[in-house]
Amino acid sequence: MQREAAAIRETWLGRALSTRPADRPAAEAAISGLYRLIGLPPPRFHWVSSPAKGLATVPPGTRAWETVDRLAEWPVPGRLSTLASTLRHELDARTRQRQQPLDQVIRRTTFFPLQRSVTSTLVPALNAAHESPVLRRVWYDTLYVSWIAEYDALRRAAGAVFTGEQLRRLDLWTAATTSCGWWWPREDTCVVSERPVALHTEVWGENGEVRPHCADGPAVRYADGWDLHAWHGMPVPAWVITDPSVRRIADEPNVEVRRCAIEHMGWASYVEKARLRLVAAAPDPGNPGCELQLYDMRGGTRVLLAVNGSVERDGHRRRYGLTVPAFDDPIAAAGWTYGLSAEHYSGLQRRT
Repeated sequence: MQREAAAIRETWLGRALSTRPADRPAAEAAISGLYRLIGLPPPRFHWVSSPAKGLATVPPGTRAWETVDRLAEWPVPGRLSTLASTLRHELDARTRQRQQPLDQVIRRTTFFPLQRSVTSTLVPALNAAHESPVLRRVWYDTLYVSWIAEYDALRRAAGAVFTGEQLRRLDLWTAATTSCGWWWPREDTCVVSERPVALHTEVWGENGEVRPHCADGPAVRYADGWDLHAWHGMPVPAWVITDPSVRRIADEPNVEVRRCAIEHMGWASYVEKARLRLVAAAPDPGNPGCELQLYDMRGGTRVLLAVNGSVERDGHRRRYGLTVPAFDDPIAAAGWTYGLSAEHYSGLQRRT
């Protein structure tokens, strides 16, 4: 049964991360149906090529308080979110009557992995277009497929039964969230974004979670050229992927962006090109067969090069660097990263 739920999750993940052109008739029909459920006539639709265009678009007749920076004050998103919340409460009430442990397994297998995948993959592009983070905005959470997928899995894998009216409303939300990209509902006009034309991801979680990653170009790209670069889930400036250099790394104030650029360049290459001075090296007691290398970086800090104790999905062990205080002993520096003394770290059998 868990395998069936995982297969359902993968189907929904494909829908959430689709790069096919939006099904505009299906999206408009579903959104119009949702408008009717809250007592409003169908809106006029304004299609845009990317979230950046959607957030910058102000349709004719837009009211003064319907600017994107005041999205939380718009009445329609709030009413639609309440509509979705009411449906979820109704469906939860029906599933609670069953009291089956399998329901929790399905939630762990579908809802949470999909929620994490959307948050990791689609929301960073939305954040890049917004002037402020959107991770906790109720309206965008409503557009996640994760909650819809959970009830689909409960029906198909666990035998949950919902009423015809509940399924009708669920079908509207399904079409509205899977036939297009993000959308912004005003009272008279709904701005709807196309999907990305390219989306590169990697699997990073035990339940099939994915995150954006591309080593040779944008991880997310829209038809109008708007894009987002990412390195193992971390949004980064384009230069990190297209042209990492010692100078740019040195000038970058964000330590995580620096780390990504160095990883892309390769630690061995970076050490050579940056002419870092080797302070000391020693066998890694927490990772037998591997070596710890401690290098001096300008500005009173040092970098410890180590090899990951666990194997990556591609079968290799990742070499990585950690910024540490001005230790002279690489074992003491490695112990510090775990909150251990050099003596205690030396006693480790194997680091994971």
